[in-house]
Amino acid sequence: MCFFISILPATFWAVVGYLVLFLSMKADGVIKKLGQILAIWAFVIAVMLPIAGAYMTLAGLCPIDMMFQQMPSKPT
Repeated sequence: MCFFISILPATFWAVVGYLVLFLSMKADGVIKKLGQILAIWAFVIAVMLPIAGAYMTLAGLCPIDMMFQQMPSKPT
């Protein structure tokens, strides 16, 4: 479950990285280099979020799964 939830912020960071990279291409000098570094950092964050979500899901550490397990079942 955590893997699927981690896709949303990963998409956000990928879009932010693309926008920063696109805008930095129009700049010159130090600003261009700084924009490229920030874009790479945003892409790294975007890749790490689903990896962390997959690890939490496979290791059984997902707090959402734990919350669902603690919910009382419907009375019959």
